Amino acid sequence: MLRYRGKKKVLEKVKELDAFPKVPDEYVDSTMVGGTFSVITFFISIWLINSEVSYYLDSNLVFKFMPDTDMDEKLRINIDVTIAMPCSNLGADILDSTSQSVFGFGELQEEDTWFELSEEQQAAFDAVKYLNAYLREEYHSVWQLLWKRGHGSVRATIPERKIKPKRKKDACRLHGTLTLNKVSGNFHITAGKSLHLPRGHIHLNMLFDDTPQNFSHRIHRLSFGSPANGIIYPLEGDEKIATEEDMLFQYFVEVVPTDIQTAFESTKTFQYSIKELERPISHARGSHGIPGIFFKYDMAALKVRVYQERENLLTFLLRLFAVIGGIFIIIGFINSLVLTLRTMFLKKAAPIALAQKNFYEKSKPQRNPLLITQDLSVPVELLKQ
Repeated sequence: MLRYRGKKKVLEKVKELDAFPKVPDEYVDSTMVGGTFSVITFFISIWLINSEVSYYLDSNLVFKFMPDTDMDEKLRINIDVTIAMPCSNLGADILDSTSQSVFGFGELQEEDTWFELSEEQQAAFDAVKYLNAYLREEYHSVWQLLWKRGHGSVRATIPERKIKPKRKKDACRLHGTLTLNKVSGNFHITAGKSLHLPRGHIHLNMLFDDTPQNFSHRIHRLSFGSPANGIIYPLEGDEKIATEEDMLFQYFVEVVPTDIQTAFESTKTFQYSIKELERPISHARGSHGIPGIFFKYDMAALKVRVYQERENLLTFLLRLFAVIGGIFIIIGFINSLVLTLRTMFLKKAAPIALAQKNFYEKSKPQRNPLLITQDLSVPVELLKQ
């Protein structure tokens, strides 16, 4: 058992135990150049440390494809569409490959409105239309920003009308959420209310054969699953104006299940790609079919798993320490080089001033409290050198 006997306190003895070598103060030469490089070194170190930490926290995004085996999962579709026809003349339904009754999917809300937007509403919709088109075209440049920073879903938030038109409402807004089976199906909007049968349904569109059918439409929202950062929904902000009566608009949607696991988000959602087709229905010209808006969706066999991959913590710390140590070595080398060049320059340009500087440094008091004054005159022999 060790026992300390002395007048000094234990804390003071601990402070004296220093395993790192120290340079005595009398051998330290403080210069303006060294102080300047010390400040520069400090700011460079802070900047590089911040960059390294930001890079470590940022991580890399990994997209991995794998078979989709979760067949019991439900598919939720979010819809908000405005059609340029009254709600009394329209019918919206879904028919999937399981032939399940459409009553089990949910029900969309119908709201009579005006198809022509006010100036404020048109400006809001055009802004979302432009932004979504830009994100689709420039996705190859901004995809990391979208997934890491996130933008949610770009949707047209249409403000309320301040002044209501003094005319009859000529459009219908269909909006809501339907819970579907995770199989291929067909969501369609056609003329006439639907009549549900044991094996499907029919639309009473023959009652509107003599009525002009205008299927111009505006899509405010069309997405599957929960909204997630990084996913762009191509049809949101889309607008189609029918150039002829009895137009058929078809959208072929490929739905891809997507599992997202990041530092701030963990969700299961869906993204989709789209193909479009539109043509007028005219039996006299051989263009057969039913006028309306059809969203034919199909499920992909593969799903995408998105997750963040970080480097090892030990690797990060080693690289960080190596960066800091390298800064001090490089700055120390530059400092020594500058001091050497300055000394060489003074020897040639101002030898007397250099001699005085060296003599003053040698004549500094060496921590002696009894030493009050010193003769700082330069000998004549030194000036003659």
